[in-house]
Amino acid sequence: MLNPTYNDLETYSVTELKNDTFLRALLRQPVTYTPVWMMRQAGRYLPEYRETRAKAGSFMDLCRCPELACEVTIQPLERFPLDAAILFSDILTIPDAMGLGLYFSEGEGPRFERPVRSTQDVRSIGMPDMQTDLGYVMDAVSTIRQELDGRVPLIGFSGSPWTLATYMIEGSSTKNFAQSKAMMFDRPDLMHELLGKVANSVTQYLNAQIESGAQAAMVFDTWGGVLTPGDYREFSLRYMERIVDGLIREADGRRVPVVLFTKGGGQWLDRMAETGCDALGVDWTTDLADARRLVGGQVALQGNLDPCTLYASPERIRREVGRVLASYGAGSGHVFNLGHGIHPDVNPEHAAAMVEAVHEQSRPYHASD
Repeated sequence: MLNPTYNDLETYSVTELKNDTFLRALLRQPVTYTPVWMMRQAGRYLPEYRETRAKAGSFMDLCRCPELACEVTIQPLERFPLDAAILFSDILTIPDAMGLGLYFSEGEGPRFERPVRSTQDVRSIGMPDMQTDLGYVMDAVSTIRQELDGRVPLIGFSGSPWTLATYMIEGSSTKNFAQSKAMMFDRPDLMHELLGKVANSVTQYLNAQIESGAQAAMVFDTWGGVLTPGDYREFSLRYMERIVDGLIREADGRRVPVVLFTKGGGQWLDRMAETGCDALGVDWTTDLADARRLVGGQVALQGNLDPCTLYASPERIRREVGRVLASYGAGSGHVFNLGHGIHPDVNPEHAAAMVEAVHEQSRPYHASD
């Protein structure tokens, strides 16, 4: 399938990037240091985020206000010299736009009023319109892109079809995925029908973000790691590959890199690298040296410091940063990140120590680039 044609929009002005290290690393091009950003870098560990969140009134009100979403997206860049910004939003915006009644219970996380469990449920799901049902996300992307003014690239993102489907079927967070796996085993036809609908929506959603100004796209497959190898290939990877195949891959005269991240998926990195993506996220349970051997230079790698490392002293954080950099080794194709999102009770000064250590310690690994 040919990638769709990018249509330049007038929602933001195209500005030359002042720091494109992140994009070049994802494309395995020469860089002078390893770029770094953090999953959930705009979040509760920052006091300024908590203030903005209180001003918004609720988490989804914060997501739905482009100006406030822009504000919290920029906040971590004001504290740390990060090499990328990521859109502040939530992976459940697509199921919410499908009419499932998303709400958040205090201490329980996201919940849906109308879980998807029957044939009728699956077939009654509508495809959301990206400019009306999810227009607030696109407005946030264009607002953030304009506010960044070329400072660093902006990452757009979505949850994977499997991950989104588990929330839609279970109706909330889960530990054993009982309803989801029951459908997968007993009604694989129905599960595939649901995953196909979600995959089409995710493709349109990411393309709309790219058209609105996102300069890279990331798919978060948070729950792919709970599957067996065969089920992962059939019910998760297959649909991420379909998404990669349908994405816009050039905008502003640049390649738009695509990153796939399956938490707990280190054993499948070689198969993931065959999807046509540009980079793979790696969690902290896989050594980057092993990951690099598995992918054989096909893609860049992103990761993979254990998020709990940031509870340690700055001195220990710097040593662990050095260990991760040494594990990847010399050459381009590495974006430093945590192996998953930053925890909400981390001291921001510890995050600062990590970012500083990456920039300082990574330069020798790129001396020949």
